[in-house]
Amino acid sequence: MRFLFRLVLVLALFASPRLTMAQSDNAQANSTIRVGVIGLDTSHAGAFSKIMREAPASSPMARLKIVAAFPGGSPDLPSSIDRVPNYTKEFQSQGVQIVDSIEALLSKVDAVILNSLDGRKHLEQAYPVFQSGKRVFIDKPLAADLTDAIAIAKLAEHYKTPWFTSSSLRFTPTIYRYRENTDRKILGAQAWSPCSLEAHHTDLTWYGIHGVEALYTAMGTGCEQVTRTKTEGADVVVGKWKDGRIGVFRGIRTGTQGYGLTVFGNDFLENDAKYEGYEPLVLQIAKFFAGAEPPVSSQESIEIMAFIQAAQQSSDQKGIPVTVQSVMESASEQAVKKIQPWIQ
Repeated sequence: MRFLFRLVLVLALFASPRLTMAQSDNAQANSTIRVGVIGLDTSHAGAFSKIMREAPASSPMARLKIVAAFPGGSPDLPSSIDRVPNYTKEFQSQGVQIVDSIEALLSKVDAVILNSLDGRKHLEQAYPVFQSGKRVFIDKPLAADLTDAIAIAKLAEHYKTPWFTSSSLRFTPTIYRYRENTDRKILGAQAWSPCSLEAHHTDLTWYGIHGVEALYTAMGTGCEQVTRTKTEGADVVVGKWKDGRIGVFRGIRTGTQGYGLTVFGNDFLENDAKYEGYEPLVLQIAKFFAGAEPPVSSQESIEIMAFIQAAQQSSDQKGIPVTVQSVMESASEQAVKKIQPWIQ
């Protein structure tokens, strides 16, 4: 009897820590990720929050909880500053703490969504986040121009902070399938989206970024040369990839507007892609905040911005072709000078 009693006691001692560790791992996998929002001047903030709150318990999105927000806003951009009061009230009504600085926000959260509408703000707002080491999603556009975009990437690399940026169009299932099914040979693609302009931003960053992102989702990186034809009502941008493929973006400013993508394949031609909401993007953000690799590489995001910058230079120079490498080299030099005082 004494032997049996001792055996049971020993087994209990070994089993108990294992049970505790398993419970601990399970609890960690389902623990809440406290999210901070920078920028209450865009509808994305409210839309993302609603998706998180209404996500089924089994979804990675259910782990995300917005607990603090820094309103931000750009006084010289009415479409930004005029939205701040209403969105701030909306978040307050949900129990989100409104703070007066990014530093205050960082002390309360595990990860950050940088939602500011104005791309000019993104570099200075991302800087303290990168310093903190907290993962961050930067909403479109990554920046107002290529120089700031490269500066953001270099700062993140310096502080070794994981980040990504994307339009919601990338992860819509009828578009993202071209990135997931890599065995399908794509010969070319044509994407289109609304393309309103804003004076403080390189033209296609403001809204054309949606269509350019869809184009890159299908084509991948490797564009070498860009030519843009611009009129009052539309843009047509033709990119030539290094393997000879051609990708085309059409930006729409007048007439019927919408989003779409036609893909020309080796043994298929498909044009049924469409916009399908924010949820696919929020799901990617949730997985990333939980520890997954960034779903979009910094190299691809920077090339997208270089494509846009080359398109700008092309139209500024009456439609001549501009190489992606030339705009990258020029902007990289400026970016290094811009961030040097911050990282010395």
